[in-house]
Amino acid sequence: MARNGRKNGREAVVLALAGGETVAAAARKTGMGERTIHRWRQDAAFCREVEQARADMFSRALGCIAEGCASSALVLRQLALKAKSESVKLSAARALLELGPKLRESVELEQRLAALEERTADDRTAGRR
Repeated sequence: MARNGRKNGREAVVLALAGGETVAAAARKTGMGERTIHRWRQDAAFCREVEQARADMFSRALGCIAEGCASSALVLRQLALKAKSESVKLSAARALLELGPKLRESVELEQRLAALEERTADDRTAGRR
């Protein structure tokens, strides 16, 4: 039972550190000792756990942002088409014209990078460098 509590404590520390807490704050939050946390931070596997947890947090946050972008684009479109104020229509239209190409460029760049990474991985597995 104590072993399981220690494992849960370690996971809680990983999440606290991944979320930007200091060692002292993570210790207070999780009930683990600061010395224990400092010792864990010297372990490469622990550091990888923290980095993976942080990457997961960013991935979830990015998903929320992506979801919000679609509804925000619809709001901008509605404002550009149906706002009563000409300045609101102009601002919404300008935002759509500025953001559309940037978003497209970003998506295309991500796709091209993924294709290059895949090609590089294929070359490595085929023994080419």
